[in-house]
Formats: sequence, structure tokens, C-alpha cells
Amino acid sequence: MEEITEGVNNINLAGADATKKNRIQVSNTKKPLFFYVNLAKRYMQQFNEVELSALGMAIATVVTVAEILKNNGLAVEKKIMTSTVDMRDDSRGRPVQKAKIEILLGKTANFDELMAAAAEEREAAAAAGEDGEEQS
Repeated sequence: MEEITEGVNNINLAGADATKKNRIQVSNTKKPLFFYVNLAKRYMQQFNEVELSALGMAIATVVTVAEILKNNGLAVEKKIMTSTVDMRDDSRGRPVQKAKIEILLGKTANFDELMAAAAEEREAAAAAGEDGEEQS
């Protein structure tokens, strides 16, 4: 009987992990803005789409990350979901509601070309920097 229960639990865990691999839960204070922008680019390269998720004050960061990716021609909005989440206030111990946003972004048709061009620019800048250092 325990083997069956363990098997069912493993199936549920595997299914949950598979759907969350391309989700970035954004914090308002822990990482700089461009950490999330670069991470989202990597996730889109790997999974073709990324889901940005945030609560409360971090919502502005998620929206900014999404807009940077869209304005640079790297991403298109697929879905935006808003909701409220019941949480317990640690300081007072009472329930509070927090706003939540989830933005699903997909790669644009020319995502790979833009990423390759950006990589070439970085390599050229690094090479130019090395040449400049040698001449000094």
C-alpha cells in the first residue's frame, strides 16, 4: 500500500515541476532589475516562453522586465493574469490580501537573431577593450 501512495506522490510532484520550470518569481528587493531581464532571456532560449510572477510591490518590477523585453523586440505577451492572494501578516498575525500578477511571454520570430547579434556586439566590445589595454 505504501508503494502505491509513494508512486502517486511522485507522479504529482513530477507534473508540478514540469509546469514550473520556466517560471521566475520576482522579488522587489533581492535582485537587481537586469538580473531578471537576463534570466528571462535565458529561460526563453531554453523553453521558448517564460512566466514572470510577483506579489505586491514586486509587481512593478515584473511589468518593467516585461516591457524591456517587449521594447527590445525579444518577447510578445501571451497572457496576463491578475488576482489576489490571502496571506498571513507576520507582524500582526492576521490575514491580508496581496495583489498578484503573472505575465506569460513568448519569443518573437527574430528572438534568436537579436540574441546572436547582441552576443557578437559583446564579443567585439571585449576584443576592442583588450586591444585598447595592450596599447596603453
